[in-house]
Amino acid sequence: MDNIICVVGPTASGKTAFAVRLAQSLDGEVISCDSMQIYRRMDIGTAKPSVEEMCGIPHHMIDIVEPDDDFSVGKYVQMADKVLQDVLSRGKTAVICGGTGLYVDSLIAGRSFAPYPSTGKRAALEKTVAEEGIEPLLQRLREVDPDSAARLHASDEKRIIRALEVYDETGKTITWHNEQTKEQPPRYTPYWLGLDFAERSVLYSRIDRRVDLMLEAGLLDEIRMLAASGIPESCTAMQAIGYKEYLAALRGEVSFDEATALVKQRSRNYAKRQLTWFRRNRDMHWLLQQPGQDFDGVFRAACHDIPFFAHG
Repeated sequence: MDNIICVVGPTASGKTAFAVRLAQSLDGEVISCDSMQIYRRMDIGTAKPSVEEMCGIPHHMIDIVEPDDDFSVGKYVQMADKVLQDVLSRGKTAVICGGTGLYVDSLIAGRSFAPYPSTGKRAALEKTVAEEGIEPLLQRLREVDPDSAARLHASDEKRIIRALEVYDETGKTITWHNEQTKEQPPRYTPYWLGLDFAERSVLYSRIDRRVDLMLEAGLLDEIRMLAASGIPESCTAMQAIGYKEYLAALRGEVSFDEATALVKQRSRNYAKRQLTWFRRNRDMHWLLQQPGQDFDGVFRAACHDIPFFAHG
């Protein structure tokens, strides 16, 4: 087993505090695997840990790109793997923390992705979409990569363009590239720790409370600042839960109370999807916080089973 602990689970399950405590106890550093905390200036709505919450523990893969930058899981793996190698080479424990399942799974697997060269082919595809719509590209994708075409909706322009870009650049379909990486054994063998609650209502209450706290902390001002700085509302970062709903409220399309209710509901739905993803991992050790159990009790229970701790 590598000197790596993956702390994963649904939103608002306490992953950040848990990861910091583990890093303190095991001379570790935290590597974030959150697809939204990578963006600079998006602090409140992404529940980015504050300096105080980090408790002096180095945190990596946070604040690495601008909100309107084009980012992907492939770029994440490329950057995060270098960080992971550095942490391990210094004899530290790598505590990988976050709720973006695709990111953490791809990092642990050592998954490689088709290249992102700047040859102009992507620009040409985007120009076709701007002039003729997505249908000509989707029809071409049906011819060269029917598997990808079958699973992509016409509204998913970004992935349709990406699939054709991969084919034009490599001569191989993105389906082929994905299948090749799945056949490779995982690069790392971590200890998987999943955080959840014995009673689902507790998690949902925590999610609702987090949204309220974000508003109190100035989430609306953060969104106004991003919009005023010229960040387009259509970019991936601004389509995140908590941002797009309040952007609609700021435009007057819905009331702020309606937006808040929608953010809470979509956050709960997202938590369900996260749990579904992580429960497929047969190596996961689930830590279910019981009613009335405090953080110290949860942490002690986990440490009893984590092999990195020496038990007398």
